Amino acid sequence: MKNALSRVEKYLDDAVLAGYPRVSIIHGKGTGALRKGVQELLKQHRSVKNARFGEQGEGGSGVTIVELK
Repeated sequence: MKNALSRVEKYLDDAVLAGYPRVSIIHGKGTGALRKGVQELLKQHRSVKNARFGEQGEGGSGVTIVELK
């Protein structure tokens, strides 16, 4: 999971540098371990304004939608 979370962090940093207002992180539903890890990372990341699970049509609880600062 450590490798996956470091990739998410790089993805967020790259998105900020590119000027994206929001991104989607696909973590799947599974056991929820990766989802929880992603949520914890997002709470601490300096560039995250808001994060929520996807709605129907966005991937539901298998996706986190992140609004960037």
